[in-house]
Amino acid sequence: MPSSSVVIVSKQTVYPQRKSAIKSLKLSVSDLPMLSCQYIQKGVLLPTPLLSSASLISLFKLSLSKTLSRFPALAGRLGTNDATGHVYIICNDAGVDLYHAKASHLSTAALIPPSDQDIPAAYWRFFQLDSTLSYAGHHKPLVTVQITELADAVFVGCTMNHAVVDGTSFWNFFNIFAEIARGESKISKAPDFCRDTVFDSPAVLAFPPGGPSVTFSGDEPLREKIFHFSREAILRMKSRANNNKNNNPIEKAQISSAEIMSIQSNDNWAVTNGEHHRKTNGNITSVMGAKPPTAEISSFQSLCAQLWRSVTRARKLPPTKTTTFRMAVNCRHRLEPGLAPFYFGNAIQSIPTVATAGELLANDLNWGADQLHDNVVAHDDATVRRGVKDWESNPRLFPLGNFDGAMITMGSSPRFPMYDNDFGWGRPLVVRSGKANKFDGKISAFPGREGNGSVDLEVVLAPETMVGLENDLEFMQYVS
Repeated sequence: MPSSSVVIVSKQTVYPQRKSAIKSLKLSVSDLPMLSCQYIQKGVLLPTPLLSSASLISLFKLSLSKTLSRFPALAGRLGTNDATGHVYIICNDAGVDLYHAKASHLSTAALIPPSDQDIPAAYWRFFQLDSTLSYAGHHKPLVTVQITELADAVFVGCTMNHAVVDGTSFWNFFNIFAEIARGESKISKAPDFCRDTVFDSPAVLAFPPGGPSVTFSGDEPLREKIFHFSREAILRMKSRANNNKNNNPIEKAQISSAEIMSIQSNDNWAVTNGEHHRKTNGNITSVMGAKPPTAEISSFQSLCAQLWRSVTRARKLPPTKTTTFRMAVNCRHRLEPGLAPFYFGNAIQSIPTVATAGELLANDLNWGADQLHDNVVAHDDATVRRGVKDWESNPRLFPLGNFDGAMITMGSSPRFPMYDNDFGWGRPLVVRSGKANKFDGKISAFPGREGNGSVDLEVVLAPETMVGLENDLEFMQYVS
């Protein structure tokens, strides 16, 4: 596909409609590791509006200016305090870049090909700041927006500094941008700029002269494909993953049926250091080896486990090879007390789950799903705080990549409101990303357009591994 003929028509700097009342925001222990990650690139393909080009760009410029007034940090730049070494967002109203582009030769038919085909590379041309590390926010805008007019659609591509936002903050900005564009008078999801949290720290992250380097090569050949899973298919996976849950005879022997009834009706369960504890009348007792009887492997954990199994099989790894499934989790609701749901910044931690290729594939789906489930459940307030202390003892950048050929990294979330981005003339047709932060084994989860629990997985793999995945009957039986 001739993506090179995407033509930039104009570029302008957009400033907040109102001056920032915030002077600066210190980067947290969850923000700082992302300075070696590339900017987030996500966007939506929209139907064609009944507007001229001039009116369209005028609408986006005004809406973006109003949105920046609600997100003043995004109109700023990064700055490092020479005396302390701490990195801040300087809310100086320096503005963001708005690009207007045209690609009249590209149609929705070409950009939304049949499901058995790869994602068109043309999407990469709908974003700015390719291969730019978040550290560059010291001198580059923290946000760029590109509006690309196509033959029968419009693509809105947003590129945002990953040390400044995580997926929750990114999509909150995008949602409010769309709400303002379509004339909503009341914005209900205002960002929270509080910095008095467990993630605030006096620890300093040292950088080499000129800043950090990307942690993955970005040069290897890759294929990129969307796999769609309907609600029904995911429920089938979930049922299979939970098939043997709580049927372990050892566990049954350790918890009587009377205890189970009591637990279900009266007790609260907690997980600390990977052990399950029962809280009754204010007292916590440990039940060795036991899991809460009502605990259930989630739909998403079931899907992740199936992907982990099938990609591992497609890679043809030796049975003794250790595989890693790394999942980003939102910590806002895991803390006690919790952070505001729209806390602005990164409030994520990475959960790695490991298993040898042999044990992952020798067991059924529920075994791998159980490993993922237990790790996610165990990631509670105490675990989040331990992660902060661990980072403070050894400040470091986040090592993004597939370093041993056996890693999978799951990003984004099907819970993000990606299709709630109607700018005034219809919901998105699809959600797509740019080329940022992509390597063999990088997966991004999107909600399916029809909602109702459906999921799209954006899968990036080495070409030979992708072929293996496409021919994996266990995986493909769920794909629609």
